[in-house]
Amino acid sequence: DVRAVTREGDLLGAHWARGGGAAGQGLLQVRATLDAAVAALDEARARAEQTAEALDGAGDAETEAQTGLDAAQVTAAHAQSGVGQAQAELDRVRARLREADAAAAQEAKHEARLQAAAAAARQEAERLGRAVLTGQDHRGRDAEGLAALEERFAVADVEPAEEEFDTEIRDELHDRVQELRTLEMEARLAVRTAEERVRAITGRADALEQQAARERRDRAQAVERRRRRERQARVAKAVVHGCRVALHRIEDSLVVAVAERAATEAARAARDEELKIVRTRVREFGTQLERLVNVVHGSEVARAEQRLRLEQLETRALEEYGMEVEGLIGEYGPDQPVPAADPEDMPEPYDRAVQEKRARAADKQMTLLGKVNPLALEEFAALEERHAFLTSQLEDLKKTRKDLFEIVKDVDQRVQEVFSAAYADTAEHFEGIFGRLFPGGEGSLSLTEPEDMLATGIEVSARPPGKKVKRLSLLSGGERSLVAIAFLVAVFKARPSPFYVLDEVEAALDDTNTQRLIGVFEELRESSQLIVITHQKRTMEGADALYGVSMRGDGVSQVISQRLREPEPA
Repeated sequence: DVRAVTREGDLLGAHWARGGGAAGQGLLQVRATLDAAVAALDEARARAEQTAEALDGAGDAETEAQTGLDAAQVTAAHAQSGVGQAQAELDRVRARLREADAAAAQEAKHEARLQAAAAAARQEAERLGRAVLTGQDHRGRDAEGLAALEERFAVADVEPAEEEFDTEIRDELHDRVQELRTLEMEARLAVRTAEERVRAITGRADALEQQAARERRDRAQAVERRRRRERQARVAKAVVHGCRVALHRIEDSLVVAVAERAATEAARAARDEELKIVRTRVREFGTQLERLVNVVHGSEVARAEQRLRLEQLETRALEEYGMEVEGLIGEYGPDQPVPAADPEDMPEPYDRAVQEKRARAADKQMTLLGKVNPLALEEFAALEERHAFLTSQLEDLKKTRKDLFEIVKDVDQRVQEVFSAAYADTAEHFEGIFGRLFPGGEGSLSLTEPEDMLATGIEVSARPPGKKVKRLSLLSGGERSLVAIAFLVAVFKARPSPFYVLDEVEAALDDTNTQRLIGVFEELRESSQLIVITHQKRTMEGADALYGVSMRGDGVSQVISQRLREPEPA
């Protein structure tokens, strides 16, 4: 029933403890304060990031303003509009700087609150540390008392007492010992819990101190950026003033330049008029000169052509007729009479047009005659010999063609006979096989062109029992499969083969039709060997041997076989 009060205000009992409020906050209050400080710290970080973004935006805006001022200084024609934009941008930068200063002051206040919360957390951690030490001292004293009681209890159990003790006292002492042990365990757990909380609070306090240091560092950087932006703003203001001074000077220069340009344009207009007159005269003289040059050049070309033609004619006369120019002119000149076309007529005077016409007619006749070929007789003999050879070859080809036609006729006749016989046998067997596969049904084969056996086709007529079907496309999948199998088996029976390979022919058949098909297979296996690929158990049961492909555990395929019945002796 003893209660103890520590100097820090903690109230301790045998089975309970209550924290005091005089010296500092309790553990729950410290935890709540710490959580509030962490939340406030996160909010401060977010605000600091927003402030940094605002300062960066202000810096970018100031940089843009500086760029605009430089562009205004370079392009003097748009200086006035650049100055106005720079002034507006400068005002925006100043407003952003004021906002950044206000945000920095708010962050400073928030940082002070965080520092105060961190200091309170440290004080609470120190108080809890002292409480832990006190608890450890109490635990030591309780442990000593417990050990003494245990020793006394052991001595009381070992040594016989001179007089009989009361069992109720002994049981009470035993219960007291158990309670003390329980209290000791609870005290140890409380001390361990308090130590863990002290370490956690200490870590949070260190984190808050680091965060406060970062906040101070960020605030210092923000102050430095604000100073730099103030310097840049002052520089921008000076640049704006310089731009205004330059603008006034440029306006004065523009007035002088406009006057000089007006005078220069007037002088240039006068010179342009004079230049137009001179260019017109130059064009006229150039046209006359070009016309004269063309005339002179044409005359020179014509004279050169005439000289070349005369030289060609002189060379031709000398080469073809062996006469010099003087003799040719003396005998056949234009002053000499020209013989008439008829030798009996008298010579007639030279007329250039008439003689040119006679010359063209003579050239045409000579062209028609062509040149004389001295090897014409030899070429004629060779062509006559080749003509005789080709004639003999043509006769041989005609004879060979006639023989081939006879062979083709015999082959066609033989093909017709073989096809007719095979068709008759196949049609007969088809009716029997169809009747077995479709009991009560009718099936037949017919020719599309019976008159022309070489170009005819085969039509399959099938009518299962109980149906009136005119086209095979109206049959079911299994019925069409049975019709196809019936046709193939009819061909097999008409013209047997040593063996047949069938690939899942009964895949679309039901059990009844499969059993009928197996009966047909039994007939075929009497004269031929059947190799059937199937997944049907009924078909496998009727086989002599089974072959399958299996995959082992290592992924390698393996062929396995099983003989169901021994082959019959030949």
